Amino acid sequence: MRAPVVASIGLGSNLDDPMAQIRRATAALAALPESRLLAISSLYRTPPMGPPDQPDYVNAAVLLETRLAPLALLDALQAIEAAQGRVRAERWGPRTLDLDLLLYGEARIETPRLTVPHPGLPERDFVLVPLREIAGADLPVPGHGRLGDLSPAEATLERIDA
Repeated sequence: MRAPVVASIGLGSNLDDPMAQIRRATAALAALPESRLLAISSLYRTPPMGPPDQPDYVNAAVLLETRLAPLALLDALQAIEAAQGRVRAERWGPRTLDLDLLLYGEARIETPRLTVPHPGLPERDFVLVPLREIAGADLPVPGHGRLGDLSPAEATLERIDA
């Protein structure tokens, strides 16, 4: 049996009641086999990263203790996205749900389907701020030092659900 690992997952939505989408996704993550939800961040409103003619996003992060292998976890995340109506049409376009595997313990993973740490992690406050809220500044980010080295000390995002 695989030893449990703490995975960090970023959540985002800007369609079809984004706050409800995040809450449903959190419940689905908590129900994953061989997994246990450890922490959920506050919800944050953030401007879109892609085309500006779309609604603001609601973002959050969770810590999930899991025995699922990285690709099995990725498959589970994509199944949750699909169940909540995710359509992969436009890069950085609007979506009902986006679940990103940010960290998988202290592993570095580079496959055609999965890169961990998530390649955008160091530049994205909408991921760094919620993750720091639940994991703390000392969380190791393989290849980048500690989370506190990447994330702002003060949250600059609008918290919408503490």
